[in-house]
Amino acid sequence: MENYIGNAYQPELWRDLYVMLGTSATAFIGLLFIVISLHLDEIVNNPVFRIRAHNNTIHLLTLVLEAVLILIPQPMLILGAELVAINLFGLRLPVSVIYKYYFKNKEIGNRGGFSIYRGISNMVGYLFGIAGGVFLIEQSNWGMYLVAASFVIFLVAVVLNAWEIMLGIGEAEKK
Repeated sequence: MENYIGNAYQPELWRDLYVMLGTSATAFIGLLFIVISLHLDEIVNNPVFRIRAHNNTIHLLTLVLEAVLILIPQPMLILGAELVAINLFGLRLPVSVIYKYYFKNKEIGNRGGFSIYRGISNMVGYLFGIAGGVFLIEQSNWGMYLVAASFVIFLVAVVLNAWEIMLGIGEAEKK
């Protein structure tokens, strides 16, 4: 175990994981676009579904970009800086959604099934990504573990968000 921890950012040790994670995120993007195109009217007419679909797409694109950057051979310092920048940019999404639909306009948030816990879990995912990048900048191999945890948090969150969108569309179609 010590050998793996001491050499955690050797790309060959992480390659298979990030090929799988990047491929999963890319597949989810395709599925999300299919669902959106099949139910475009319902998503466009419901602000919460529209925001969820948009944010899911951004989260997934962030994951694909992270996987690409991790798979590109480069110094750990540069990778860490790239991961910090990407995750700082992504953090604006859950922060703005929480502000808009929890503090500013609870009525729309409640009508669309807004959950503060969903927003917080997305914030935690981005904060793990930021912390992982900082650890890599500091040449600490633990950064890759935090980035992997961030990746898994987002894949689970996107699947659950997509499920909520599909349930909401199903309810709208019943009416």
